[in-house]
Amino acid sequence: MSSNAITPEAARIAEHYIAAWNETDAQRRLGLLEQHWTSDATYVDPVMQGSGLAQINTLIGGVHQRYPGFRFALKGQADAHGDHLRFSWTLGPSGAEDLVEGTDFVALQRGKLRAVTGFLDKVPVGA
Repeated sequence: MSSNAITPEAARIAEHYIAAWNETDAQRRLGLLEQHWTSDATYVDPVMQGSGLAQINTLIGGVHQRYPGFRFALKGQADAHGDHLRFSWTLGPSGAEDLVEGTDFVALQRGKLRAVTGFLDKVPVGA
């Protein structure tokens, strides 16, 4: 990927990431993770962390339990620099105002997500 570029590849990877976070069925979600993440992938943000696909799958399931009916969506466009990707996202109930916003930084390995570091840009009190 080119330096600081908005590329079809960056957009595709970000869309796969969002699809995994939106999948409510644990088995289908694990399939998405296996397809688009490395087996030793890591995820960390200010409130949770996981290592390996099973733990990341469980983390995502926990978000669905805490926020039933909420959906993730890309905010703006993903951009890339070498094997790194950056994109922002929103989370909120379907058809209503988004309550949470964040920005994720991703290290890639052969086109798959290897390490995700998430930052929460907007979180309502008590969320």
